[in-house]
Amino acid sequence: MRGVVLHAPGDVRVEEIDDPKITAPTDAIIRLSAACVCGSDLWPYRGVDSVDQPMPMGHEYVGIVEEVGSEVKNVKPGQFVVGSFVASDGTCEICRSGYPSSCVHRVFMSEVGTQSERALIPNADGTLVATPGMPDAELIPSFLAASDVLGTGWFGAVAAETGPGKTVAVVGDGAVGLMAVLAAKQLGAERIIAMSRHERRQKLAREFGATDIVTERGDNGVAKVKELTGGMGAHSVVEAVGTQESMQQAIRSTRPGGHVGFVGVNHDVALSGEELFFAQVSLLGGPAPVRRFLPELIDLIWDRKIDPGKVFDLTLPLERAAEGYRAMDERRAIKALLQP
Repeated sequence: MRGVVLHAPGDVRVEEIDDPKITAPTDAIIRLSAACVCGSDLWPYRGVDSVDQPMPMGHEYVGIVEEVGSEVKNVKPGQFVVGSFVASDGTCEICRSGYPSSCVHRVFMSEVGTQSERALIPNADGTLVATPGMPDAELIPSFLAASDVLGTGWFGAVAAETGPGKTVAVVGDGAVGLMAVLAAKQLGAERIIAMSRHERRQKLAREFGATDIVTERGDNGVAKVKELTGGMGAHSVVEAVGTQESMQQAIRSTRPGGHVGFVGVNHDVALSGEELFFAQVSLLGGPAPVRRFLPELIDLIWDRKIDPGKVFDLTLPLERAAEGYRAMDERRAIKALLQP
């Protein structure tokens, strides 16, 4: 089959790779209906994360089940399914506590690769969720978003204790940040501050529910959030970038007693213990437990109550995946959808 392989920083190729095969009775194989490029895929693409050997790419996926192992009970061939970017068994104590992304048997789907025609899904029963029926084509991008960026933005908003009467600030205007804006709106936030300098992303943030746009960054961005909140800071802040500056900006934009949900993939962030001590904010984040939210998100999409698929502003055939990487790296695209 055809699949995307990163050979070295900036060197993305679509080539023949081995077909997936059931190796455990809990496995499933799906035929991809859509895949996409994630902002976190850009870290190795840019050489920030090391690339020691050719690596399969992709961890977001939707498709139709083709084959299941003998112990798989929750999904069956012919069903359209959405899965998390972390495969989880769904039965361990950590999964049952609501954190399947830290399952004791977790498999990051980036280790498998899903920018391909077909994919092996470990722990299928704990990872895949079937839609109520075969979705219309226009819903597929939204279901694909649920596989990672929507679920991640949603977790960021939940971790930040977003809710009615709250002011929420979102640091980062990539796909996850935009999904956090959408989530904050759905969770009833009264005011949503999107921090963005990019006109097209600002427009989409407004469509998803942002009430205010802040273009400043760093300390200037913090000052603007404080200005908009009577000097207090936001009740809830979602950090959706993963850098030192964005994390500091998020913590400093939060009022005492507030909450930060940090979901940007962390790169060399070092926090001051003294600053955290006196900030008096709660921090919760990490790899989003997307599987926890999938049933709710699938229902919202199926009922057309949310349209997260708008975050895809570039659609390409799988063969042109390298173009999608370049467009996202150069910020010409928010998120690239790949059609196998």
